[in-house]
Parts: sequence; C-alpha cells; structure tokens
Amino acid sequence: MAKSKNHAKKLSYISVPSQIINSISSSSLQSLIDSPKKSSKNNNRFFSFFCTLYRRPRLMFLTLFLISLISMFKFGFTPFSTYPCPITITTTTPSLQKPHISLQSLHPNSKFGVVLQRHEEHAQAREAIGVGDGDGDDEGGEFWKQPDGLGYKACLSFTRDYRRASEGVMKNRRKYLMVVVSGGMNQQRNQIVDAVVIARILGAALVVPILQVNVIWGDESEFGDIFDFEHFKNVLSDDVRVVSALPSTHLMTRPVEGSPPPHVTPSWIRGRYHRKLTREGVLLLRGLDSRLAKDLPPDLQKLRCKVAFHALRFAKPVQEIGDKIAERMASRGPYLALHLRMEKDVWVRTGCLPGLTREFDEIVNNERIQRPELLTAKSNMTYHERKMAGLCPLNAMEVTRLLKGLGAPRNARIYWAGGEPLGGKEALLPLIKEFPNFYNKEDLAKPGELEPFANKASLMAAIDYIVSEKSDVFMPSHGGNMGHAIQEFNRIMKELHQDSLGQPELRTLKAGRDVTKYPIPECMCKNDSH
Repeated sequence: MAKSKNHAKKLSYISVPSQIINSISSSSLQSLIDSPKKSSKNNNRFFSFFCTLYRRPRLMFLTLFLISLISMFKFGFTPFSTYPCPITITTTTPSLQKPHISLQSLHPNSKFGVVLQRHEEHAQAREAIGVGDGDGDDEGGEFWKQPDGLGYKACLSFTRDYRRASEGVMKNRRKYLMVVVSGGMNQQRNQIVDAVVIARILGAALVVPILQVNVIWGDESEFGDIFDFEHFKNVLSDDVRVVSALPSTHLMTRPVEGSPPPHVTPSWIRGRYHRKLTREGVLLLRGLDSRLAKDLPPDLQKLRCKVAFHALRFAKPVQEIGDKIAERMASRGPYLALHLRMEKDVWVRTGCLPGLTREFDEIVNNERIQRPELLTAKSNMTYHERKMAGLCPLNAMEVTRLLKGLGAPRNARIYWAGGEPLGGKEALLPLIKEFPNFYNKEDLAKPGELEPFANKASLMAAIDYIVSEKSDVFMPSHGGNMGHAIQEFNRIMKELHQDSLGQPELRTLKAGRDVTKYPIPECMCKNDSH
C-alpha cells in the first residue's frame, strides 16, 4: 500500500470507553446545568484551585488522569481488560435471523493486508431473488466502482531458449518427480504450482501430486477429485510431462527423499538433487510450502502463472456447483466475497483468540496446549503482540467495522467463504446485524446439491474459491496488519486503502512477492502478445 501523500499535520486521538459515554445520561447533564449556584466564597476557592492547575501543567494532567481513572473503575470499565468489547453468544436470536431464501425464486498487501480484488466486469443483474432489505444498488456506488486496469493483459510468451529446452524435457523417460502436498486447498494449489516448476528445473516428469490427508479435517480427497487431471496434463504438454503413475520400470525403485529448506533457488535444487535423481530415477519431495524462492528467472515465473491460472482447473462437478452458486449470488447485481478465517483450527494455529467469551478462549488455549504442533505462529509472542503485528484473523465485529469504514452499503450482498466458525453462526451476528444480505454456499444450494462434497473440506474450499473468483469485490479477513485498520476512522481508512483496490501493481516494487498474486511484469503486459 502506498503511503499517503498528504503531509498535513498528524492528529492524535484518544479513545473514550463507550461505558463512560453511555453512563452520562441527558438527565445527568441537565442536572449539571440546573444545579444551584454556590456562594462567591466557594467560587473563589475553585477559581484559585484552577488557576494553580493552569500554572502547573503537570499537576493539571495528573489530576485529570486520576479523575478519568477513578471514573472508569466507577462505571465498571477495566482499561486493561482482555475483553473490551465482548460478544454475547445466545442460542436464539429471532430478530437477527436472515430472511428465508426461496429456492424457487433462486435458481474465493497493502499496508494493512486488506486486498480488495475488483474484477473488470460487473456481474449483470438477472432475475430477482426477493431477499434482503433494499432494492437496487444506488447505495454505495463508490464501493462497487471497478479499478482502472491500465491496459494490462495476460501474456505468457516464453523465451526461445525455454522453448528449445522443452523438447529434451518432454522426451526424457528416465527421471520422475513425486511430491506430497499438504494443508488446505489453497496451500495445496501453491505447492502444486511449485512442484511443476521444480520438475522443469530438474528436467523430470511429474507424477500426479499426492494430497496428504489433512490432520485437522480428515479430508482424503485426491488430485482428480479437486482438479481436472487431463486438462492439467494437456495445458502443460509443452512444459513438463505429467503422468498419472510411475512406469513399470520404476515401480521397484527406492526414491531419493528430500524436503528443501525455505526459499531455495533453482541452482540449489539442481546442486542438491540432479545427480541423485539421474542416478536413482525417482525423487520424492515433501513439504513444499514456501520452499521455492519467490524471485525466479522470468520463464519460471511465467510457468508459475501458467500452472496457477490455466492448468489448475477444478474438476467438472466442483466447477458446475460453484458456477451455479455464483450465478445465484450475482442474480441481483454485484456482490462482495468475504473470506472469513474464524474456524477453531485457525485460532489454534495462529496463536490468537476469537474474542467471543472466556469460555471459547479457554477452548482454544486448551487445544493449543494439547496439540502444540499445530501452532504455526511465533511461539514467543503473546496474543496481544500477534494481534498488533497483524498475525491474527479479524473476528466478526472487527470485519463489520472494517467494511463500514470502507464504505460498504448496508444492502450489500455478501458471500462469506470459509468453514464453520468457532461459536457457530452466532459468532457472525455482528456482521449479520449490519449486513443482513449475508449468505454462504449452504444458504444458496438446493437440497442435496452439496451432499457429494460433504466432509471434504478441500472440495468445499474449491466451491468457495469459484464463487469468490466471480465476485465484484473480494476481501480476506486474515493477512497483514489488518488488526491496525479497525482502529482508524472512515476517512483515514479509505485513504490507507486507496492504492489497494485491485489496480495493477508491479511485483518488482518489492522483492519476495508471489508472482501469482502480483503477476506484473512477468505474466501481464500492455501489448497484444500472449
């Protein structure tokens, strides 16, 4: 996020607890106005006292501080409480229930990590679905405004040297790379992308990636369940040879195993594995998450983009249900896709707390104690340090404040992607109250449509990915210093995010950026060559 160009004098703000503000009733204020006047003698004493304070600023500040501190404790506000804004979880909330959706009418880095991905084409309004608290989309027009694409288009023109080397790579029948990828669907995608690049670096054929059973969700989905294998194979036919299994000549071969350290270069890969792979014929790599450097030669960066944006197409059943849900969501005009990360495992892994009630915080802490291996955040940081460093997902109340600060209209249609939040849908009440047109795939699917994907977290995530990809605005609730953003006033918040509204941004402006997130200049250009 570009820094604000406004060099005006900086302002400081003091937060006043709402408990204090609310406790001062109108009658209390009126009593101050109507109170009888004291004698002139008393007035002289007060005048003399305040004159003394005026001449001694430190004494005046100390006096005001003590008065404020006593007032806070008097009104029940603890300034250092872990729960300054608790959310009361109730089992029945009829007044906040979402309108029933009639299926007969209906048919997935900036400074604060808020990425608003605007797509160039608005979803066109089609048939009315008869839900929500407002008709039309005049409200919040600025929020839905699409960014200027500056004429950039996808371009994946490989160099002559790359194309010349491809012939030898495709003819090789001696070397095979096997990979085991882990994590959720998005982590699996990223690792598959890098697996293809590593296979190209080594001049090896890639055996269809093995998806490790997720220890948290128990998802046993295979590559072909999520992605279209034949499409994957055909798109990469000029780059890497992809096979469904090892040939019979290599079945009895004991593979060389390895797990590269983070951010290795192509020369490191060749130096470490090429000779062993040539000798043994099979290399098995595990744990590829963030193992390959973000900065690679241009041709390998283009290959990354080709895999991510062209080769990895979802399997037909997944794509079809995702398209249907996206169409239903868009049938009344533009919509926002909000990726919420409020599942129990997310709070455990990040070392953060949901901020719902002490009971839920204890659940997270106990799980973290019993399974310390799940903690992926820095273990030497406290929860508050993680929160202020932007390492924690936003909860529903924080996301609500952020959306309102960014100008989202109350009648905005919001699709929320993600798993069941800790605390159930009651944990989403702050969002539902402010933005009642709030739906997920379960709300929009017809009876039985999601049954083939039940208990398969990766497939459910793929559906969310498709609906989010087709949205007009996409916003994640985790990543970067988002925790800071909610402390800002609306005007300041909009200024902070004005350069993070989906407009093209050069990856080369900052080293170490993922080319699939910042595809300029390697994968997008302003000419007509592709």
